[in-house]
Amino acid sequence: INKGFTTVVQSIQGKVLDQDTCIYKYLFCCTNKAVCVFLVATYTDGQPTENAEWFCKWLEEASTDFRYGKTYLKGLRYAVFGLGNSVYVGHYNTVGKNVDKWLWMLSGMRIMTRGEGDCNVVKSRNGSIQADFLAWKVKFLNRLQALAKGEKKTCSGNCKTGGSCKNKRKEGHEQEEEEEEESSSDEEESGLQDEKKSGSVVDMEDLGNIMSSVKKAKLSKMNGLKKTEDEGERREMITPALREALTKQGYKLIGSHSGVKLCRWTKSMLRGRGGCYKHTFYGIESHRCMETTPSLACANKCVFCWRHHTNPVGTEWRWKMDPAETILQDALEKHQNMIRQFRGVPGVKPDRYEEGLAVKHCALSLVGEPIMYPEINTFIRLLHSHHISSFLVTNAQFPQEIRSLVPVTQLYVSVDASTKDSLKKIDRPLFKDFWPRFLDSLRALGEKRQRTVYRLTLVKSWNVEEMQAYSELIALGQPDFVEVKGVTYCGESSASSLTMANVPWHQEVVAFVQQLTDMLPQYEIACEHEHSNCLLIAHTKFKVDGEWWTWIDYERFQELVQAHEESGGQQSFSALDYIAKTPSWALFGAHEQGFDPADTRFQRRNKTKDISGC
Repeated sequence: INKGFTTVVQSIQGKVLDQDTCIYKYLFCCTNKAVCVFLVATYTDGQPTENAEWFCKWLEEASTDFRYGKTYLKGLRYAVFGLGNSVYVGHYNTVGKNVDKWLWMLSGMRIMTRGEGDCNVVKSRNGSIQADFLAWKVKFLNRLQALAKGEKKTCSGNCKTGGSCKNKRKEGHEQEEEEEEESSSDEEESGLQDEKKSGSVVDMEDLGNIMSSVKKAKLSKMNGLKKTEDEGERREMITPALREALTKQGYKLIGSHSGVKLCRWTKSMLRGRGGCYKHTFYGIESHRCMETTPSLACANKCVFCWRHHTNPVGTEWRWKMDPAETILQDALEKHQNMIRQFRGVPGVKPDRYEEGLAVKHCALSLVGEPIMYPEINTFIRLLHSHHISSFLVTNAQFPQEIRSLVPVTQLYVSVDASTKDSLKKIDRPLFKDFWPRFLDSLRALGEKRQRTVYRLTLVKSWNVEEMQAYSELIALGQPDFVEVKGVTYCGESSASSLTMANVPWHQEVVAFVQQLTDMLPQYEIACEHEHSNCLLIAHTKFKVDGEWWTWIDYERFQELVQAHEESGGQQSFSALDYIAKTPSWALFGAHEQGFDPADTRFQRRNKTKDISGC
């Protein structure tokens, strides 16, 4: 399944052959005891996976080629299970539907309804694509047992041929379940049934009637589904299967769509082993930073996502919504409980433990797209009312939400690629108009007066050659800072083809940043955090009298944002109003390479690396 295309020939006696052995021998020379099972995945833009392209192309051509004839696969018994993601509305499980249809058009006999697995855990009938397959597999094996006993498939009593049926079953729960799982392929075929009965030639006058009936059937089903969804109560974002998967990964889930998790840098700084790059670049106290999100859903499926795409995806908010007050209260409580687990742990510094219980910073970058949460402005105001700074990250797909966002301490936009093609390849966005949204998001960022940041993630062999295009994007949004970080390899995943070969060395990141900075007249390299493979490019307005002021005066920010709120938004402020001097050890070129000399560097040996963190 992970490869995208698997063909299995299953005889009644249970013999299984691989694709290369069976595809020719059994597809065209099958007996009435053979069953072909096709497991096919739908990939980018509704296309088949690479190893299924040749088969799908041949099958499509054969289904419409008069030289083959409409009985070319007569005698073939088959079943199809498609794998897709329903958030890609325009081409959800397209390949599975087409393979099913083309086999049927060549007179193949479907032994059971086509199965569909959905990667979108919110819409998946059984909670996950794996569960969808297992549920279909049980029914498939039951069907094989029935065939082994010589039984025919029971009929629903609604035969398309119009003939009488001797096997009408009684109405009941089993019939309702079968109707619920009936595939749309039946509707697609309904308009072609008359053609099969009457022969291979269709009058031009009749073609319009055939297509009209197909469209009406599709429209009727779509309207029925939409009506049910609108009238029914909104579902929770976190399904039981998703809750189990995220909990196993260490997330502390909040309500129905939020979560909090302890960053590895928080643990590191509690032990005096150094802070994250935000500590080096902006003066964050990593042991007092809470990493959370009010929305686990995202509008992208990035190849380097270190959550392995276990979180839900979507382009708009369509779930139940929890109040911002409840989310923040539960997030603080769960974060403090995780900190309390370090009490008395060897190596943990007592003073930092006590400080860690009082959250001072909030990184809204845990997972998903926080800006999708309808009450994000209320949530940010609540953070500031608790004197907690806000660092919000967005994936540049919601320009209007960026424009309507209240002032935050620092606003990030992920710029993972600089061209339309590479962005589509790396971020795999759900929006069809992702590129105009991306560019408009950068323009919206440029309209903000508070601190703004581009976050570039370098993926070797994917996006490191687009130097000129990156410089043009920076000119478009005029960010205060540009963070350039080498991608972090998070292990093998069926959702991504990323390998260690795609992770650049720190020297390669430095070389990229130096070349990029040469193309930006108003920017220079300010800071470096070698431990995170990350560098900071800063606008020269933050270089005062030859010294960098990239750090943040957090107390001053709280005063400014409070005055802004009390004035009803009339009293504004800019990024230069709450700057602080950057220490020498954090500067690019320092021998510390961004590691705070107040801490002790810890080298991990022969242990699994914890890659979690913001």
